[in-house]
Amino acid sequence: MSVTQEKNRVQDPRVAFFDHHAATWDDDAQEVAQTLARLESLRGRLGLRPGQDVLEAGCGTGRITGWLVQVVHPGRVVGVDFSPAMLARATARGLAAEFRLLDICAEATVREAFDVVFCFHAFPHFRDPLRALRSIHGLLKPGGELIVLHLIGSRELNAFHARQSDPVCHDRLPGPEAWMGMLANAGWRLLSLADEPDLFLLRAAA
Repeated sequence: MSVTQEKNRVQDPRVAFFDHHAATWDDDAQEVAQTLARLESLRGRLGLRPGQDVLEAGCGTGRITGWLVQVVHPGRVVGVDFSPAMLARATARGLAAEFRLLDICAEATVREAFDVVFCFHAFPHFRDPLRALRSIHGLLKPGGELIVLHLIGSRELNAFHARQSDPVCHDRLPGPEAWMGMLANAGWRLLSLADEPDLFLLRAAA
């Protein structure tokens, strides 16, 4: 991690927030099971395939990383997050994946390229969405794809965040119109976008 990247990561108050909550993040076993079941039901819409190399941006505690490993095997999965405590929990799972400390809104230090960057329940917490999109673009192979997935719509998610404490109470998932401008400015081509009360799914190509 570069000096600039480390500085930017530490200055983001979200790091302390997620570090604080890491130990209890997966305490609700029923919620975790429901999340994995829902992902499995969406597999056909995500376009993930065996053999793909996937970067999971904002992997947190690795809650869904094992599922990704199974879906893209024999491809590889690299999970990145800016929270050391979250990454410690992810690493402790002993998954066939690699975990790295990385602030996606800072200068990327990942040198290899991926087929897919998968962003699950994380995008609103990127303090600079446009910079994150540009950073992710540089991590993909030509024609590689970004998947942004939430198991709730943008309006519902933003209302939920607004009821939370600082700093995540200010975090927002852009709606469809905002996405069009951001993707164009960051060099992306939109493939599909669904924003429904129980699902937000965006796919874009580099």
